[in-house]
Amino acid sequence: MNIPPIDPAIETLIHDVVHDGSAYDIESMETHYAADQSFLILGSDGHVTRVARDDSIAEFRARRDGGEPPLSTEHRVLHVEQQGDHATAILFRRMSPEAPPAMYELRLRKDGDRWMVAGETVTPWPGGIDGNFLPPRQNAG
Repeated sequence: MNIPPIDPAIETLIHDVVHDGSAYDIESMETHYAADQSFLILGSDGHVTRVARDDSIAEFRARRDGGEPPLSTEHRVLHVEQQGDHATAILFRRMSPEAPPAMYELRLRKDGDRWMVAGETVTPWPGGIDGNFLPPRQNAG
């Protein structure tokens, strides 16, 4: 069985999403995420929290503006599967030593000639994610 090659632009997008988000580069982040993008976060109790794109970007902006240090870029791409103009990428991701490791499922879609993140699901790796997937803020504000 021949598996078709994955568009190299998907690998570039994953790299940019991790590095731009970790640096709180809001302007770049906004170009990576589709307007209807949302996060789904699975807690250890099985509860799913949905975070809208605007709320997520606002949290990253608040962290940047509050002087938070950059997040870790630690990640491993575990799997990418492309089906035409849609793709799914599975990543191991850890935002900092104080944050639990997580599995990210990125749901990607091609809009014109560029790939964008249409959705993300964050699940425990292993254990649970209780509360936020970001590390605690270091600066009060």
